[in-house]
Amino acid sequence: MAKLYFHYSTMNAGKSTLLLQASYNYRERGMGTLLLTAALDSRAGHGRIASRIGIGDDALTFDADTDMFALIRDRGDDCACVFVDEAQFLTPAQVWQLARVADDLRIPVMCYGLRVDFRGALFPGSAALLALADDLREVRTICHCGRKATMVIRRDTDGHAITEGAQVQVGGNETYVSLCRRHWREAVGD
Repeated sequence: MAKLYFHYSTMNAGKSTLLLQASYNYRERGMGTLLLTAALDSRAGHGRIASRIGIGDDALTFDADTDMFALIRDRGDDCACVFVDEAQFLTPAQVWQLARVADDLRIPVMCYGLRVDFRGALFPGSAALLALADDLREVRTICHCGRKATMVIRRDTDGHAITEGAQVQVGGNETYVSLCRRHWREAVGD
């Protein structure tokens, strides 16, 4: 039985690395994979999934208007597994479409993304995945104190934590820092 999986974490936990490794394992065994990533995140280049450790692969992009079920269905029978990076940017409707891929097309769907934003709020795509995924897997990373990081702050150009602003702002280590809840609370002044 194919399942919908959600691998979630904060920034810099290695989600993209795990995605690329799992896809490689399928391909090494002669099975086709389909890699998808959000069109709005082009830090590694348009249509590219890349890890901080230097590995990467080409991917198809999706935006809020992409019909994920139709895209995957029309891909053909050579797809043994679908991998979705930056899954927090999925819409709730797209998460339902991915659930249909697992249920109706019997293709496993592995989603990788952030659970919460810099304010500690769920992304809509992540909330839908937490509700619908057959299997939830936390990818762990650590705070500077050594405790498990579950939160992330967004920094301004002076390095101070920002507590307001748009939920989505693409960035990397220059913008975001993963922290445990206690240090997140200290950083945002709670």
